[in-house]
Order: sequence, then C-alpha cells, then structure tokens
Amino acid sequence: MSDFQVIVVGSGCAGSVAAYELAKAGKSVLVIERGASAGAKNMTGGRIYVHSLREVFQDMVEHAPLERRITHERISMLTNDAAFTMDFSSRSMLEAGQDSYSVLRGNLDVWLADQAEQAGAEYIYGIAVESLVKQDGKVCGVRAGEDEITADVVILADGVNSLLTEQAVGFARPSPSHMAVGIKQVIELPGSEISSRMLCAEGDGAAWLFAGDATKGLPGGGFIYTNRDSVSLGLVATISAMRDGKETICGLLESFKAHPAVAPLIAGGKVVEHSGHMVPEGGYRMMPELIGNGVMLAGECAMMCVNLGYMVRGMDYAVAAGMHAGRCAAKAIDAENTDKAGLESYVQALENSFVLKDLRQFQLFPEFMESNHRIYNEYPELIRDAMQAMFIVDGTPMPRLKNSMLPLLRKVGLMALLKDARKGMKAL
Repeated sequence: MSDFQVIVVGSGCAGSVAAYELAKAGKSVLVIERGASAGAKNMTGGRIYVHSLREVFQDMVEHAPLERRITHERISMLTNDAAFTMDFSSRSMLEAGQDSYSVLRGNLDVWLADQAEQAGAEYIYGIAVESLVKQDGKVCGVRAGEDEITADVVILADGVNSLLTEQAVGFARPSPSHMAVGIKQVIELPGSEISSRMLCAEGDGAAWLFAGDATKGLPGGGFIYTNRDSVSLGLVATISAMRDGKETICGLLESFKAHPAVAPLIAGGKVVEHSGHMVPEGGYRMMPELIGNGVMLAGECAMMCVNLGYMVRGMDYAVAAGMHAGRCAAKAIDAENTDKAGLESYVQALENSFVLKDLRQFQLFPEFMESNHRIYNEYPELIRDAMQAMFIVDGTPMPRLKNSMLPLLRKVGLMALLKDARKGMKAL
C-alpha cells in the first residue's frame, strides 16, 4: 500500500489547486515544496485572469489576496528618447469572468496552499525532491535525500526549471531560444500616488507592456503592473539574446527604470523585493508529454505559458491544469488504473479546455516574435519619427503628411512591412 494516494511536487498555482481538488475528493495527498513556504520561490510579473480561479473556488475568490483590478491595458514602443503608448479600457474588463487582477505570488500562493490544507492536503516545506521512484517503468513515488515516499500518482508542478520532467516523460532541456530570463523589482509607493500616476480610479490599476528600448532592441520587453501599495516592474529577455549580447539583464533593468517614460512613474519609490526567474517562451511546440505511467505534469514544468507581445498568460493555464489534474487523478484512483492509459482523461480535459486550444492556436507566434528584430528596433523608431512628423511644430512650413510618412516607410521597407504584417497575422 502506498504512503499517499497522490504526491504533488510544487506548491504554486498548479500544485496547490491540484491538491485542493484531490483533498476535496477525499484522497490522501502530500504536497512537497522545496521553498521555505508556498510562493517562496515563485515569481510573476504579474497578473492573473481570474476566470480559472472562479471555476475552482467560486465565491471564495472574493477572499483571495488579489491586488488591483486591471482596468487599463497599455502598450508602449520605446526608443531611447521617446515613447508611443496605446491605452485601452472597457466596461467589459469589469465583468465577472472577464476580469483580471495584479497579484503578488508570495501572497497568492500562501492563500492557495491554505485552501488545500483546509480541504485536507498535507504540506512539507524546505524539501527538494531529487528523483522519482519507479517500479517496472511506472512512477510510484519520490525520493528526497535518503527518504522514499510512495504514491499511486505523482503530479509534477515544480516549475519551469523542473528537476523531474526528464525522468518522468523523457523531456530534454529546452533550447536557450525557447527560454527567457525574467527580472523583477517590487517598488513601494503610496496607493493614492500609484492611482494618480497611472491615471486609474482608486483601487483599479494597469497592466503595461514595453517593447524596443526597454531591452535595447533585444528580443523581449518590459512590464509594469500596479499593486495596492507598490508596482511590479521588470524585464524579460530571451536567454539566447542575453548569452550572445553585451548587455546584462541587471544593466537593462536599471536603464529601463531610468527611461524618461518610466522614471516619473517610480520616482521616490522604495525597492522592497528583487527577484529573477526563467520563463518558457516557446509555447506549444516546446511542451513535453503531459502524462506518463503514474505521473502527470501541470503548469510551468509543462511549459504552459504564452507571450503574445500584447498579453502574457500562464497563471490561469496553471490553475486550470491543476484543477483538471486533481480531478482526473482522483477518477483514475477510483478506477484503480493509474498507468498512462488511466491518466489519459487529463490530456483530454485539457484538449477540451481553453488551455491546449489557446497554446495550439498561438504556436507559431513565439518564433515570429523572436525572429523579427524589426519589432524591437526599426518599428519603435518608425513610430517615433512618424509621431514627431505629426506633432512637432517649429515654425517652418509643414509638408503634406504623406510626404512626411513615405520616406519613413521606405526606410524600413514597404515589402518588409507587408511581410511582417502577413507573418504576424498568420501566427495569430
């Protein structure tokens, strides 16, 4: 007889939600987290689309430690001396099921773990699972130091830098071009000052993404998310670009903070947290198998993340995957079939949900974003020059607008513009 019916490795969004579902179903479940507490090793920009949380926790979501409701979507194209910003808001963003909130993972993950523990899950912190225990090719537990703990099913939710996915399903380490490095600072500011600077109503906030000079033309971008009494500010850049370039991610961050469009937003703020994290950028094409004999993968260890330039998603995928993993593992245990075929319902559930439908829909976009250097260089400069032609008045006669714009378009190349537009639409 196994020590537990299910062992979950990792207490992030996917792991704790899976544990919650299993405990609710009356299964004995142990969550093993290598951090000192839930959320201790997790980082996000970050914002969560709460539709997936509501499906799991219903009205309890109102008690979750969410920060500000996002009511403004902003995208900026930066050069070293200018910024072009689009600002979108809509009443539809306020409707339940379509709303999103900024979050601090240290708070959210503790809340998720509390819900799972209250439902009956057991947690162990500060322990690193070093390997999986297998018998006749089937995962039947985990090994941590000298200890072995057995289970009918093991759910891996141990993050992007998983130590176990290769043992579980033969997943090789992803290439540097498919991975990015993220760096983030939480900068403390009075809540009223944040609302004023971000032009948001009290309690509401913005999700703000930056491209171009934010990463000095390298593939990647910057972000700012407004919390209650702080802002989360940071950068993401592909590991291959950082490895081959002369810039450091820390140097890029300081330059980004000093940019004329960013510095006034954080002036007088106090840095209270500094963190780094790897981010999966390859999308659907870099995903591993999601099940093996006695094992399931959920969240970032399964590379469930998509970056569309204008939107970054991962947490709602992780929550949904954790929900389905927990529910399907419980059914497999009841059916006394926890080999790969018995866990197939998990893959089918994800296929029928938004998770794999979204990831498959946008599978071409990561390659488009990484391979098109004009997004990070020529296009921000084109937009700056076009805006200056429209808005700068110096007392000299103004030419016709088309006479100002055509030379700018020719500088980038009309065919290049058309090709990029075609590729981008095809990828989306």
